[in-house]
Amino acid sequence: MMSESNPTPALLFVLFIFTFTSLKLSYCNSITCPETEKDALLSFKHSLEDPSNLLSSWNSSEVDCCKWEGVLCHNLTGHVDKLRLQSYDSFSIGLSGEMNPSLLNLKHLRYLDLSGNNFEGKIPSFIGSLARLEYLNLSNAGFHGTIPHSVGNLSNLRTLSLQDNYEKLDVDSLEWLSGVSRLERLDMSHVNLSKVDNFVQVINKLPSLVELRLKSCLLNSVAPSLNDIINISSLAILQLSDNEFRSFDALRWIFQLRNLIFLDLSHNYLEGPIPSISNTTKLQHVDISFNNLNSTVPDWLYFCKDLEFVSLRYNFLQGTISNSVANLSSLNTLDLHKNELSGKIPRVIARLCKMQTLDLTMNKLQGELSDTFGNMSECFLEALESLCLSVNRLSGHMTDQFGEFKNLQILDLGKNLLSGTIPINLGKLSSLRELRLEVNKFTGNLPESIGQLFNLEVLSINDNMLQGVVTETHFASLTKLSHFSASGNHLTLKVDPNWVPPFKLILMRLGSWNLGVIPSWLETQKKSITKLDLSYNGISSVVPSWFWDIPHLNLSHNQFHGEIPDITTGSGDDWRSMYLSSNKFNGSLPRVAHTVAELDLSNNSLSGGMSHFLCDTTNETYGLVILRLARNKLTGELPDCWMRWPSLRVINIGNNNISGSIPSSFGLLTDLLSLDLYNNKFSGQIPSSIHNCTKLMKIDLSSNEFDGNLPAEIGTRIVNLRILILRANKLSGKISADICHLNSLQILDLSDNNFFGTIPRCVYNFTGTVTKKTLADYETEKVCYFNSPYGLQFFAESAYVSTKGNEYKYDTILSLVTNINLSDNELSGDIPEGLTRLVELGSLNLSGNHLTGLIPDGIGEMKQLESLDLSRNFLYGEIPNGIAILSSLNYLNLSYNNLTGRIPQSTQLMGMNASGFIGNELCGLPLPSDCSDDAVVPGPMYKEEDGGGESKVDWFYLFLSLGYAVGLSVVCGTLIIKKSWREAYFEFLEDMWDKVYVYVCVKWTKLVARWGRRNS
Repeated sequence: MMSESNPTPALLFVLFIFTFTSLKLSYCNSITCPETEKDALLSFKHSLEDPSNLLSSWNSSEVDCCKWEGVLCHNLTGHVDKLRLQSYDSFSIGLSGEMNPSLLNLKHLRYLDLSGNNFEGKIPSFIGSLARLEYLNLSNAGFHGTIPHSVGNLSNLRTLSLQDNYEKLDVDSLEWLSGVSRLERLDMSHVNLSKVDNFVQVINKLPSLVELRLKSCLLNSVAPSLNDIINISSLAILQLSDNEFRSFDALRWIFQLRNLIFLDLSHNYLEGPIPSISNTTKLQHVDISFNNLNSTVPDWLYFCKDLEFVSLRYNFLQGTISNSVANLSSLNTLDLHKNELSGKIPRVIARLCKMQTLDLTMNKLQGELSDTFGNMSECFLEALESLCLSVNRLSGHMTDQFGEFKNLQILDLGKNLLSGTIPINLGKLSSLRELRLEVNKFTGNLPESIGQLFNLEVLSINDNMLQGVVTETHFASLTKLSHFSASGNHLTLKVDPNWVPPFKLILMRLGSWNLGVIPSWLETQKKSITKLDLSYNGISSVVPSWFWDIPHLNLSHNQFHGEIPDITTGSGDDWRSMYLSSNKFNGSLPRVAHTVAELDLSNNSLSGGMSHFLCDTTNETYGLVILRLARNKLTGELPDCWMRWPSLRVINIGNNNISGSIPSSFGLLTDLLSLDLYNNKFSGQIPSSIHNCTKLMKIDLSSNEFDGNLPAEIGTRIVNLRILILRANKLSGKISADICHLNSLQILDLSDNNFFGTIPRCVYNFTGTVTKKTLADYETEKVCYFNSPYGLQFFAESAYVSTKGNEYKYDTILSLVTNINLSDNELSGDIPEGLTRLVELGSLNLSGNHLTGLIPDGIGEMKQLESLDLSRNFLYGEIPNGIAILSSLNYLNLSYNNLTGRIPQSTQLMGMNASGFIGNELCGLPLPSDCSDDAVVPGPMYKEEDGGGESKVDWFYLFLSLGYAVGLSVVCGTLIIKKSWREAYFEFLEDMWDKVYVYVCVKWTKLVARWGRRNS
């Protein structure tokens, strides 16, 4: 039994808790922040500007500062414990001004967040005296300059965030970090750490560090000693993206971190294979995208069973995707976009139950689509949200299972080799936002069920072989559709003239729909549409006035007529493009706004000069990037106003009637990539100023009247040149060996000029005609990309190439064309043996020169040669047998040389035209003569040979020449010795001259008189 005078311990504990709680509640009801801390906060406020009224609740009339916005106090002591004054609103300025040291009176402050504001000056050094701080966040707070070392005095700090998206902060050393040894989270992203060469050793002194973010800090590859990396094994989150690491040698310590969960090394310059990683890894997130990795996908990735996110996009990874990907049962994102992976996509990838995003875009993957995605698991169909397989070599058909995804939002199969029909049940994909099937070989009709995709925003089906009629039903429920691209099919649009579409389009491409007229419903889109393509539609009309306000307009290859108005309006700083080629526009060139970036007016009937267009002073400079005015009726000279157009990358004004010289201001176009001035009346020398255009990849000045020498600077300064066409001018002099510096050259045409001397021996340096290119390479090289003031842009190139005795226009496969043409000059010497090293050369023309010597034996190594013309030279000897094995050769002309012997026997050569061998001493097919002993071998037109090989005709001419020489010597000798004979001879000649002169004059006088009588 319990004694009344001795209560039990349990009862005493209950009484204590009751008493403590009562006292606490009583105390808390009366607690307020200390007056000194209230005054400190008010002083802090008064030193700042607060346009967003973040501190509007801070006023002296409120006794308790613990009730102010952003102020949190300790619930027992009342001391200010936390200040949360961050500005989350990106549209507001937040707090600005200088920080007041009155904060030092907040001696119990443990948490300070001032992120997202706009403070002035440097981070105040007094902040290191807030000794109790455990959390400090000054990210994007407007500070600049060097981070003070005093931050290292905050020994209790657990979290330090100094991220600076404005990139105004830097450090001169990180040694001060050793003072915050309890640190668990550190974020110094965008802080300039370029002066730090021991950041790993410093980080190693933070044994409790769990999270480290040093994104975009200008860190480089300084390798630490692995012996020192022992204290940061707790690290779980590591972000080193956007730095300047070039080698994994400086980062091998990372792959010894056994607790690493998150790894981001993206946007560096890392090369080679990724080092092996510990088998005990706990990795869940790996991002090593945008580097220069050139190995296979690392095997260890396939055995990180907790892996959820993998991104290796934009590298040079090769090989195949391993079936071991089946081990990644937790994987929800696999991004291998833009690599060089080949082979088939493993079937097991379509059985991963947590996969949400699969992006294998821009690789070399092949195989039947149905082999991988013809038997997808139910959980895969349930989980997948984004499937991107575009720009590969996938073939086959889409199966009906593609209509069974439950949550698919993006389906991108564009730019493959897919065929067959589009499955009707795609209309069941109710979550689908983007459907991209462009540039394939799909046939049949466009399913009407597409009109049921009420969440669809992007529909891209251009450049297929679809046919049939498209009606209102195809768009019935597409209320969210904003991008519709369907050019390049055989579709026909048939809708009611009064039809009002349910959508408001931003982009519409209806090229090649044979519309004939502009659809009336299109006017309902004029408030939203920014990109409109009605090319190849046979529309004969004046352009509606509201079309000229569309920022991106393509009306090319129609029959639009009338004058083009000045394009002087623009929507803010948004760039504009205007493609109006191959129509019937007339009048003068329009003036353009500074926002117009792409202008193609080629193949119209525009006339007049270019001064008003180029020299318009409305704007100081213009933003035009692409200018195409070819095949018009422009006249006059080029004005010297190109300094107003510094952004130009592409100029094509070929096939006009422009004369004069190239103005010197052309040299100010330092970003120029392509220059076409062909088929005009330009004269003078190629100006030296053009050598400042060092980025040029193409120059075509053919069919003009340029004279002077080939400038050596073209080879020494314009070293990226791929195409150089100068044919049909009046250029002369020797071809300098400096031209051999053009390693990327793939087309060189100097034909029909007056060059003399020998062909440079160093032509083997044209490695652009040595490296093999495939259609896959063409996919990435057929357009030239460049950064402009308006972002990443591209342009498709074309060129007129003289080969096989004709001139051909190449555009879609231009990057695969390789050609050297030096014909119709005065070149002498032999054919350099180095030419035969150009094993990928497609066409070689050296005809119409004075070349001597033998045809090089190594010519048989030029396996890709399709056209060879060595005619009208002085080559001798036999035709090399190697020519007979050139399986690609389909044009050969060796006529009018001094070649002898039998034509090598091959099916290839026997099928050639016999005219390609005449004018030589050759026999055998395709010539009509055989090579038997009694056969007559046709030789040059000025020679005849008998069947025995000894020429009687040659002996006749030899004796005839000797007799003529002896007779002439006798006559001349006699006249020199006998003076009387000499005088009689010249008197005879004078008398004969007088008679002939009188006879001719009389006859001429009579003829003139007769003509005069007839015409009177």
